[in-house]
Amino acid sequence: MSGRPEGSLKGKVAFVAGASRGIGRNIALALAGAGASVAVAARSEQEGRLPGTIHAVADRITRSGGSALAVPCDVSAEESVEAAVAATVAEFGGIDILIANAGVLGLGPIESTPLKRWQLCLDVNLTGVFLVTRAVIPHLRARGGGSLVAVTTSGVTMTDRGANAYWVSKAAVERLYLGLAADLRPDNIAVNCLAPSRVVLTEGWLAGGGGREIPPEMTEPPEAMAEAAVLLAGQDATGITGTVQRSESLR
Repeated sequence: MSGRPEGSLKGKVAFVAGASRGIGRNIALALAGAGASVAVAARSEQEGRLPGTIHAVADRITRSGGSALAVPCDVSAEESVEAAVAATVAEFGGIDILIANAGVLGLGPIESTPLKRWQLCLDVNLTGVFLVTRAVIPHLRARGGGSLVAVTTSGVTMTDRGANAYWVSKAAVERLYLGLAADLRPDNIAVNCLAPSRVVLTEGWLAGGGGREIPPEMTEPPEAMAEAAVLLAGQDATGITGTVQRSESLR
């Protein structure tokens, strides 16, 4: 798979949660490059500890001739999610695609993980996916179908390497989406999870990866996830659905 051709998502509207930097930013840019109008959603309205804002990503899309809307959104807060989805629908007329990418890392051993970090991982990585997914489903249904994609991690299957809050929260997301695929098949909505095949050295990983050195052969560029996400974004229930995909397996 080399990505869907330019214009293949023309007329579609995508809501990308966690789109101010890293994997989410690259997916937002790729969706716009394929012709979709993109709601660039995240909390980052101003530069903070990590680089990247929703406005910078939206501006990059519009400068390239695409259509984008910067949407402030805290995925762990119900009212914020509902307001962000409503703003997207008001601007673009509906939603066809969700990329649920917002996440925080919690990679330390369970016995040394503070409750606050554990709860944050669950609030953002799991409850956040639940909230944005629940909010957009009626809009996809109204359009006659669409695609839901949750970004997870290959760490879910690495049980021989122990446990941490991040992997646990992402494992729950995979169960949520695998079950949701069956629920939404009658509505012609594809539901899939997408994980990197290898480590993507995003700004968040570099800041929260615990100083781990990752050999080059164990990393992949963010563009691999972007290409795979564009392919999944073009699905409905007649195509790929109810799966957990790895980025490089779709290329």
